[in-house]
Amino acid sequence: MRTLRTPEERFADLPDFPYEPRYADVADGLRMAYVEAGPGDGEPVVLLHGEPSWSFLYRHVMPELAAAGLRAIAVDLIGFGRSDKPAEIADHTYARHVEWTRTLLLDALELSGVTMVGQDWGGLIGLRIAAENPGSVARIVAANTGLPTGDIPMPEVWHRFKDAVLKAPVLDIARLVQAGCTSELPAEVRAAYDAPFPDESYKAGPRAMPGLVPISPDDPAAPANRAAWEVLTTLDRPFLVAFSDGDPITGGMAPVLLKSISGTSGLAHPVIKGAGHFLQEDAGAELGRQIAVFVTAT
Repeated sequence: MRTLRTPEERFADLPDFPYEPRYADVADGLRMAYVEAGPGDGEPVVLLHGEPSWSFLYRHVMPELAAAGLRAIAVDLIGFGRSDKPAEIADHTYARHVEWTRTLLLDALELSGVTMVGQDWGGLIGLRIAAENPGSVARIVAANTGLPTGDIPMPEVWHRFKDAVLKAPVLDIARLVQAGCTSELPAEVRAAYDAPFPDESYKAGPRAMPGLVPISPDDPAAPANRAAWEVLTTLDRPFLVAFSDGDPITGGMAPVLLKSISGTSGLAHPVIKGAGHFLQEDAGAELGRQIAVFVTAT
């Protein structure tokens, strides 16, 4: 597997993101990056981003968790952020992303009692890890995400997004993030989302991810996701559904999760007002407060 590594100077002067990067090998020299905030002995809250962002997305969530005495760990998925970037689209599979992330969290960092927070692809990966390693997970937060099995059609807006990502001669990362926000991103924030990708050769991950979402019952990832659903529906772990009120892509998943997963019972599930798909960008501090309240109350 040929991999690329974004030069560190690309990440100079990131706004509101003072965290020092940390790294761990997750497979044959493949390096995965993450940042931390809060006390090292605090309860770990793992923050998993989605397509096409990186841990920078959680810059307004992390201080709220740290202030509550929690150990916030924001990960860069392989192919994103400061993590190494396999250069071919075919190098990216759903199963590999689950295993790479599991290796970082459970093998390299040896985390236990984790609160798993996932948005977009962060949920598709985090929910699988939680279902397959329930002994390491204390709580789960689903924020604008789901766990598709291919048995239910994806919305038309998602298919348009998938086609645009695959066909664009130049993939405008910052524009994709902006399209998922209700707020206007300042130039320096847009630059931060572009930073991991010096040129098109670095963008195999963002280009690959939409095509890895199971959209048919016979998708290679469908059996594992169905098995994860079977675990999650009866798993004895508090499960918070924290969706925004303005996400056309995953909004329909909130009632499905609330109806299907027993761990959602008896909890007050917030609706983050005025936020789009990237609710961390539009209302990060509020999301952080809601997660902190959930963790400390359960």
